Parts: sequence; C-alpha cells; structure tokens
Amino acid sequence: MSVKVDLKLDWCSHEAAKYACVHWHYSKSIPPAPYNLVGVWENSKFIGVVIFGRGANNNLAKPYGLKIEEACELTRIALTKHITPVSRIMAIAFKFLKKQSPLLKLCVSYADPNNGHHGGIYQATNWIYTGKTPKDYQYKDRNGRIWHSRQVSASGFKKEFGEVRKAPKFSDCERIPLEGKHRYLMPLTEEMREKVLPLAKPYPKRV
Repeated sequence: MSVKVDLKLDWCSHEAAKYACVHWHYSKSIPPAPYNLVGVWENSKFIGVVIFGRGANNNLAKPYGLKIEEACELTRIALTKHITPVSRIMAIAFKFLKKQSPLLKLCVSYADPNNGHHGGIYQATNWIYTGKTPKDYQYKDRNGRIWHSRQVSASGFKKEFGEVRKAPKFSDCERIPLEGKHRYLMPLTEEMREKVLPLAKPYPKRV
C-alpha cells in the first residue's frame, strides 16, 4: 500500500541546515559558506537539507576549464528517515540550484571511502565517475575535532575565499592518513556533458 507524501523543497535557514547536518550526516558538521541551502519537507515536517557550495577546493572549476561561478560542489545530503527516494529529492534540488545560479555548468561531489561510502546514490542517478582524488590527511585537534588538511596551517591562520581566518596549527594536531575520495561529476548542460564524458571510468563497487 502506497503512502501519500506531500513533498516540498524550498530555501531554508542556516540554523535548520546546521541541525540537519549535525543530527543526520556522518560528518556532524555544516560545510563553510558560501552555499545554497535547500530544505526538504515531507507532509509539512522538516526532514533535511541538500547543500551546494564551493567546498574545500578553491580550484574546483579549474580542471574543467570553467570559471569559479560555473561550477559548484554538492557538499551535503543530510536527511532523517524519509519516504521520497533520494534521487527525486536531488533532482528537485538541482532545479532550485539552476534557477538560482543560471551560469552553473557543472556540479562535483565526492564519496568518502574512509567513511564506508562508494557513491551508490550518484551511480543510481547517472553521475560521471572520474576516479579518486590523491591520498590526503585529516587533522584532529586537542579537543578531538577533525579538520580537513586545507583548514589547517603552520601559522594558525588560513586564507579562504579571500578572507583570512583563524585556523588550527599543524603542530597542535594529530595527523591521520586518508584514502582518496571517489569523484563524481554531474554536467548541467549538454555541452558540459560532452566535455567531461571522456573522463568517465567504471563505477567503483561497494566494499
């Protein structure tokens, strides 16, 4: 017996997005701004968020010959128990994104094998797999918080998107080796699809 679901997607607040990420995403954190926050409701109940942003890589667009405003990263899909398939939620979120940012040509996302992910949802929705990123490290500070390697510095300060921010020092953190992440591409125009399709590799299997 099918269950009737009134699905709604709309822009949501930072507070709502943070709650979803902390409670319903394995990272337990919201990514750094700037970003677009697409909230998800089923039968008027908030069930999560889809977040598009620049991610941690300042050169996200460069390998594909794009300007910074022409590429984005799908940084979070943070959902509690839900009825609607993730693929449908993602498709509607993309419509919101393209309407908000019509210059976008490409979306990039990563599946982290260090957390047991191989990108099943991207495979199911026909993203283009282009292999793994280089091996990296993450850093654990004295409070137990985990930081991406690009968020840590020798001086205690880091420049991100033109703004100098305080950052944890390498010397104050424990360095933890990581596998490279699986990289997936979703072209948002036919021209971009033709451009990145030659980069496609066989999908990785679940470990």
